[in-house]
Amino acid sequence: MFRLNEHNTNIKTEILAGMTTFLTMVYIVIVNPVILADAGVPFDQVFLATIISAVVGTLWMGLFANYPIAIAPGMGLNAFFTYTVVISSNGEINYITAFSAVFIAGLLFIILSLTPLRKKLIEIIPENLKHGITAGIGLFIAFIGLRLSKLVVPHEQNLVKLGDLTSAPVLLTLFGLLITLILMVMNIYGALFYGMIATGIVAFFTGQLNFESTFMKLPSLPEGIIVWDPTVALMDVFNYGMFGIVISFLLVTLFDTTGTMIGVAKQAGLMKGNKMPRARQALLADSVATTVGAMFGTSPTSAYIESSSGVAVGGRTGLTSVTVAVLFIIAAFFGPLVSSLSSVAAITAPALIIVGSLMISAVKHIDWDSFDEAFPAFIIILTMPLTSSIATGIELGFILYPLLKIFKGQARKVHPLLYIFAALFLYQLLFLPH
Repeated sequence: MFRLNEHNTNIKTEILAGMTTFLTMVYIVIVNPVILADAGVPFDQVFLATIISAVVGTLWMGLFANYPIAIAPGMGLNAFFTYTVVISSNGEINYITAFSAVFIAGLLFIILSLTPLRKKLIEIIPENLKHGITAGIGLFIAFIGLRLSKLVVPHEQNLVKLGDLTSAPVLLTLFGLLITLILMVMNIYGALFYGMIATGIVAFFTGQLNFESTFMKLPSLPEGIIVWDPTVALMDVFNYGMFGIVISFLLVTLFDTTGTMIGVAKQAGLMKGNKMPRARQALLADSVATTVGAMFGTSPTSAYIESSSGVAVGGRTGLTSVTVAVLFIIAAFFGPLVSSLSSVAAITAPALIIVGSLMISAVKHIDWDSFDEAFPAFIIILTMPLTSSIATGIELGFILYPLLKIFKGQARKVHPLLYIFAALFLYQLLFLPH
């Protein structure tokens, strides 16, 4: 079924690769509930929704696309959902309404994945804007980690300042950050996860972490299915002016997923020239997982670059992905343990900071010598963390890019769709909530 011989691999190698990928990305079941909790989503709901979306997307990837790529709720997209869509609305949009935007974005992504529009949309967006979006999200995520851990605290005049380095939570965060960095420079797969475990052990013995009476229990969804009717979800998008939010979800998911899939496929030697075989099935894995995830209560999914760790130890087929999915199913029964770990910010904050550092590396691909290309990317990177809004950064970048091209005399080099995006985003910033 997985054509193991054709890909020069075997069952043992594929299962080992799946275990490796799982260990490098399982931190998401701890971190995702922490971030979405700020939006008011119950822990049990997010925890199980995270696993459901990961299982659905990763199984689809393994069974239909036959790629060793795992899917789960994306870092950055969860922060966007919480801090931009819900919290920035000042109570106008609750998490249930916000999931309507995720649901619609998922449905649109499914449609795009089934049509040539997906390929066209990826091609027309300037590379420098894509890199700026990735880098900006990285800074935003790292800033969230700094704030959650109290390494950075509010300041009346300067907005933020360094926290108390002698306080127990900050010291624990610094320990977790240091031990995780050491594991990463030693190229130990699962460094983020092992760093969390090490920090959790120290937190337990210093009295900062308390476990519930049991580590395991049957998984549950206290809110049930949150959104399922496309017409109701679409009305929510119209009534609350969430057009820019839906587009932002769609664009970030599209760029992130496509880039990651191509990168992992190249590493595994699965590309045919410059084309990715079964690309439609692979993109459907992410779009279906995003839609299902929104129904149960989590932010959009994405292909995980951590899949490259499984490829590095020999994973070449969908059997690797199926192994990851099975391990996520097993993880669903350890909700109380994950709940306890996620209650201590110092355990999860180092992962956010380090993931941010990995994403900011995208700045090296920006053409800094062309000011009309560089500045829109720069404004995206600058405004995402400073406005606590991924959408605002995207909108400003997409407005500035065609504007600068017009005055440079290169208006015809900009695809007409970019002008439409710019007009829609300008309207969003001026007249709609953001």
